[in-house]
Amino acid sequence: MPAVVIANTGDVPEFEGRITFNVIVCVVIAACGGLMFGYDIGVSGGVTAMDDFLKKFFYEVWERKQLAHENNYCKYDNKKLQLFTSSLYIAALIASFIASKTCSKLHLGLGVGFANQAVPLFLSELAPAKIRGALNISFQLFITIGILIANVVNYAAGKIHPYGFRISLGIAGVPALMLCLGSLAIHETPTSLIERKKVEEGRAVLKKIRGVDNVDREYDSIVHACEVASQITQPYHKLMKRESRPPLVIAIVMQVFQQFTGINAIMFYAPVLFQTVGFGSDAALLSSVITGLVNVLSTFVSVVLVDRVGRRALLLEACVQMFITQCIIGGILMKDLKITGNLPNGDALVVVIMVCVFVAGFAWSWGPLGWLIPSETFPLETRTAGFSFAVSSNMLCTFVIAQAFLSMLCHMRSGIFFFFAAWIVVMGLFALFLLPETKGVPVDEMVDRVWKQHWFWKRFFNDEQAVEKREAEMIRPHLI
Repeated sequence: MPAVVIANTGDVPEFEGRITFNVIVCVVIAACGGLMFGYDIGVSGGVTAMDDFLKKFFYEVWERKQLAHENNYCKYDNKKLQLFTSSLYIAALIASFIASKTCSKLHLGLGVGFANQAVPLFLSELAPAKIRGALNISFQLFITIGILIANVVNYAAGKIHPYGFRISLGIAGVPALMLCLGSLAIHETPTSLIERKKVEEGRAVLKKIRGVDNVDREYDSIVHACEVASQITQPYHKLMKRESRPPLVIAIVMQVFQQFTGINAIMFYAPVLFQTVGFGSDAALLSSVITGLVNVLSTFVSVVLVDRVGRRALLLEACVQMFITQCIIGGILMKDLKITGNLPNGDALVVVIMVCVFVAGFAWSWGPLGWLIPSETFPLETRTAGFSFAVSSNMLCTFVIAQAFLSMLCHMRSGIFFFFAAWIVVMGLFALFLLPETKGVPVDEMVDRVWKQHWFWKRFFNDEQAVEKREAEMIRPHLI
């Protein structure tokens, strides 16, 4: 049986439009939400590798580090230290559901402050279908830039004693301020305006962002989607129905898989990980800067390719790449990194290279596409509610990984990398058989052109047609 039957996108002509300066400005401002999120990811792992920070807040961890024969795998194993990193994501989990309601009522202009919830939806609704992937990935691109900036700041601040860590943490307010001020300058999406009965304003904005006067086909499509959505007063109830399961399952599973690649374990704790294999504090922070740079550059690969080769090809290639690198890292640590002592220089360098190759694979696949695919597959009536499940699933899994990684590293040692490798195998099989291709399909036509055409998911949409067919067959004999 084929993995997927891709909907024929040639039967419906593309909507008219071009890339306008107005769209680019809105994309850049909105994507600053990714900058804020990325900086938070990068800064938390960096400061936990700074001795000044550990001495101030986690003295027993710092004291353990000073021991001549410290356990390589367990020196950072501390529940409170992990909670410092992971607590951010519990707050984000709660906020994602509040943001869902905000985005439904005020939609994506004011709601953009709830960055992870609102920004991917904003970008998907704003972008022309043929380049939706590339523009949406700007959110992930800014996340990677935020991580890189945090790594550079950590490297510089780590040399400023004894308050360098305070500088790193304090700068986190800068991208938040940029997003707050920038969100006042961007306008609503046409979908959000039409959905709230501002029809003419919605048409005017659509013309503005597409750069053409003839937007009738896209406008009619949005109006139809909004009319369908207006009949749904309880989107969460609708989300639990059978026909909503395909995009809901995909959205949640993509977020779970994104985190169980092990990426945030590596990005949170890159300095800690590199210290574990034998790098000094400064060298570990510098190595994390290198991985951060690889992360940014590799995300551009996804921007270029996602609307050309499609989503599934990038995901499947990356699964092979990430599986190999996780196994190599695990094998080296199993063979050469004992409880005490350091890796040989050659092996430590190979670990850094493999981490970079792993990060590159993630950065052009499961990183950006984990946000893109859920943001584009829900119908309008359940879009914000459904995406809130995706965001909350991501935050919950991120919390679990951040809270557990250092303890898992202590108890599983090198086996933790084989643990993540096993998850990558499962991810690859899921992408191969159950993930539909959404390249080039307008967001408001996903149900008809994607879900109802997929070999597995189409069964969730055939009940109504089957009932109508049975009723027709029952009536036909009486008519004869």
